[in-house]
Amino acid sequence: MYAYCVIEYPIKSLDKAFTYEIPEELRLKLKVGMKVLVPFNTRLVHGIVLKITNSYEGDYELKKIARIEDEFLVLNKELLELGEYLKEITLCNLITAYQTMLPSALKVKDQTSNYNKYEYLVSLNKDLKEVIEYQNTHRGKKVEILERLLNEGEINKKELDGASIRELEKADLVKIRAQKIYRINHLKEDVEEKVLNEEQQEAFNKIKESLGKSDVFLLYGVTGSGKTLVYINLIKEVLKLNKTALLLVPEISLTEQIINIFYAYFGGEVAILHSGLSKSEKYDEYVKILNKDVKIVVGTRSAVFAPLENIGIIIMDEEHSDTYKQDTTPRYNAKDVAIKRSEYHKAPLVLGSATPSLEAMARAGKGVYQLLTLNNRANKKKVPEAIIVDMGEELKKRNFVISEELDKRIKETLEKKEQVILLLNRRGFSTVITCSNCGFTYKCPYCDISLTYHKSSNSLRCHYCGYTKLKDEVCPSCKEAGLNYLGMGTEKLESILQDKYKEAKILRMDADTTTKKGSHEKLIKAFKNQEYDILIGTQMVSKGLDFPFCTLVGIINADTTLNIPDFRSSERTFSLLNQAAGRAGRGKNQGVVIIQTFNPDNETIKAVSKNDYLEFYKKEMQIRKTLKYPPYYYLINIKVASKNYEEASNNASKVVNYLKKQLESSSIILGPSTALNFRINNIYRFNITIKYRFDKNIKNTLKELDDIFRTNKDTFLEIDINPLQL
Repeated sequence: MYAYCVIEYPIKSLDKAFTYEIPEELRLKLKVGMKVLVPFNTRLVHGIVLKITNSYEGDYELKKIARIEDEFLVLNKELLELGEYLKEITLCNLITAYQTMLPSALKVKDQTSNYNKYEYLVSLNKDLKEVIEYQNTHRGKKVEILERLLNEGEINKKELDGASIRELEKADLVKIRAQKIYRINHLKEDVEEKVLNEEQQEAFNKIKESLGKSDVFLLYGVTGSGKTLVYINLIKEVLKLNKTALLLVPEISLTEQIINIFYAYFGGEVAILHSGLSKSEKYDEYVKILNKDVKIVVGTRSAVFAPLENIGIIIMDEEHSDTYKQDTTPRYNAKDVAIKRSEYHKAPLVLGSATPSLEAMARAGKGVYQLLTLNNRANKKKVPEAIIVDMGEELKKRNFVISEELDKRIKETLEKKEQVILLLNRRGFSTVITCSNCGFTYKCPYCDISLTYHKSSNSLRCHYCGYTKLKDEVCPSCKEAGLNYLGMGTEKLESILQDKYKEAKILRMDADTTTKKGSHEKLIKAFKNQEYDILIGTQMVSKGLDFPFCTLVGIINADTTLNIPDFRSSERTFSLLNQAAGRAGRGKNQGVVIIQTFNPDNETIKAVSKNDYLEFYKKEMQIRKTLKYPPYYYLINIKVASKNYEEASNNASKVVNYLKKQLESSSIILGPSTALNFRINNIYRFNITIKYRFDKNIKNTLKELDDIFRTNKDTFLEIDINPLQL
């Protein structure tokens, strides 16, 4: 018998199946999808079995599989096919696709740790007569233990005296068994069953009718319209059919709240998968799914690969979020994978959002997706009143950060013992430090990026490559004390607010304050419990979070994302601001949103203030059509990168010439041009963009290009199909 295996090296030239002989002792055990150890060149490497066959047509002697590395971990038929699909749509290596599906503790490499956790249970090993005889001839703790075992049957070893247990075990009176336990365990709670309102019920009924079909629904509901309650009721229906459910959320900050809701409703039926878990916890949750100990999986992007079987529904909350697209190899979009799994299991896919992506809304308009709408908030309150503040006018009054209107509203809110959320989508204390004496600016030595100052650690950091250095007391160039702090991040905003509102308790939530395990949950819980009055945060505070006592949301600089030179900047800005505004007034009291901007007449800002997604959608679609951007055209972004500037530039030109020869004349090729962040980690990057509608040559041309650069050690080609940003 022979096995075709793909090995652990993610090198393009080794992206093929290698044939090995299956030794006699493994023939009954080995299965397709298992992780194995195989000889390759002079060493043993890991691999995954893709196929088992009885015949081999080659004429040279094959090496034998050394051993099965993990009999428990088996990639099922669907996941093996999904790996092939991922390879096809992202042009990645097959082994890279499979690595992406597995939690870090189960990657195809040496597994040096045993992540299994056990409890040890003690029970009687003899019949009643022998136990009683022993009790009659002995005294002390051993007799007491036997008495407990007679009454209770089985007891955790931790509860018993260790020395006495060892003696009873030697006497063959008791036996000890190991029982695997999971690190994360939650019990179902008594929750108040909320009744669906008319809009929710209508959406629920339509999706329920599609159970057993691979229909795609776009659930467009304003913030606070109760999409989560619709999800919960749909999953209850799926569980009645003895099927499983997959719920995806875009960020860890969202998982904490939604997971607690799902634990309350479904208890131990839920497994969670996200980057905030430890390796051992990820292992446990994955094992729960493989063992079919759970019926529901809740998680971020990579949870779309959860080894669930018999899936009855897939739900993708906040479907518009960029975080569903992976920006490293393989550059997949979780939505594409979710659609593929929906088709495989004949299960409906529900895409939920208050600000659907333009592509999703366009597909709904064409009938590819079924559009379901929730127009009203579940608490029957109006959406928050939005007030636009012109910061150009505020600067004349020397209000550089907090406008007069926002200051007044914050004070009123604090007096009423209500809460405030302030959004500033930039972390750190200062975005640029320059010298007023000589003009020196701190820049990353490896990237063409200014270093961001973080006051709490007195350090300057590059948010691209991670380079860090301590800030000097004087200018390192002219040695004068002329350093100026320009720009502002969340850390500086926190400092300003602490001086301005001395009685207020202020909490900051950004990538710097949420590095520790469980920090997201801790901060969210503290704010929800009203331990703090003001929450400052980056975009992680804008989505999905539910704080009943928050009645004021202030957007400090609404132009931050609007000024990014990218065709999606307006869409991202509308989504971010609309979602942030939706955090206000989710409880009993009406909410207010203050939008501070230097562009008060901007169409996107005005659409946010009116909470008018459809108006924004229509205008943005006209722009996309004129400029030939998605959803009217497909996009492919090719980055040509090298440590040598000349190499990168020359090869970028060669790529463009090759594309012009191979692609149809209707396809538009833009570039090469320098990338937005031209040098990162001492690597120079050039951009080439392809816009096309229909081009039968596109797929083969990209594969050929990929093959041409496989063996080029000096220049790296990065192909991103359907990129979310250029």
